[in-house]
Amino acid sequence: MVRAAVLPAVGAPLEIAEIDLPDPGPGQVRVRLTAAGVCHSDLSLSNGTMRLPVPAVLGHEGAGTVVAVGEGVTRVAPGDSVVLNWAPACGSCHACGLGEVWLCANALSGAAAVYAHRASDGTDLHPGLNVAAFAEETVVAESCVLPAPDGVPLTEAALLGCAVLTGYGAVHHAAQVREGETVAVYGVGGVGLAALQSARVAGASRIVAVDVSAAKEELARAAGATEFVIASENTAREIRGLTGKQGVDVAIECVGRASTIRTAWDSTRRGGRTTVVGIGGKDQVVTFNALEIFHWGRTLSGCVYGNADPARDVPVLAELVREGRLDLGMLVTERIGLEGIPAAFDNMLAGKGGRALVMF
Repeated sequence: MVRAAVLPAVGAPLEIAEIDLPDPGPGQVRVRLTAAGVCHSDLSLSNGTMRLPVPAVLGHEGAGTVVAVGEGVTRVAPGDSVVLNWAPACGSCHACGLGEVWLCANALSGAAAVYAHRASDGTDLHPGLNVAAFAEETVVAESCVLPAPDGVPLTEAALLGCAVLTGYGAVHHAAQVREGETVAVYGVGGVGLAALQSARVAGASRIVAVDVSAAKEELARAAGATEFVIASENTAREIRGLTGKQGVDVAIECVGRASTIRTAWDSTRRGGRTTVVGIGGKDQVVTFNALEIFHWGRTLSGCVYGNADPARDVPVLAELVREGRLDLGMLVTERIGLEGIPAAFDNMLAGKGGRALVMF
């Protein structure tokens, strides 16, 4: 048996419970977790903004050590260090055929499976976002693990599985920030901090961080922000004032609120790009009129998992870490146990801190 954070129902408090994990079956891997990041997507699953089967063990950003493998597993062996990949591409759907693996139609098919049982009563449990990282150990498909890169501490490597991959991909793949461009990043959480660092790596000339909390300024500047703006109804005007009344070349929204998306759009220059990373609910409706769409000539695009290919991009990120150009540790503002996850959710709702990291 292992301890895990179980979501018994949508909107219910997480419960720390013992669960029974089966031995890995064909094509499966059992992983002992070293660390797991607490991501806003976990909060979105717990409150119903995103819907997947429950009861479930949440957590999708993690790293650990393989302790057992099932029949037919060839990519990893017991003792290997791995990073979890919550959205493995099937390689055969339409999106995969186009090379857009981040849009794989079957990436979350594993979330519907029963992967474990509650020890106390045998209740079926689903793996939230495929990998159920809020547990001391998990059993996942072989496709859900990537070799942990050399030279990166395993605790920090957990962040490569979502926050860093998403923030980096938003800058380099979705928005395609070019050297010398100006960038605004809305939301200084784990993904926003990764986006700020990635904009610096891309050679952005001016990087504006926007957040509701003035306490985030020091963190944002450490990640690469050259300016910090406290979010208000005047944010777009302030950012245009910082950029010769033009607006930034690229705005990256990491919040998922209609008002923030609209502000990000308004702060982008004519012909610029606005990339939405944040996951909002169906009630978050953004409106534009036809004339402004024509006049401003801006591009508004969504961004799923950083439009990234984990197998391709994790080694790139690792090299940036080894070169000292990407600092994973600075994203982490709190290290907690499983019992600390609810408080980490509360901090996210309150806009406090960067990434909370569950340590096992």
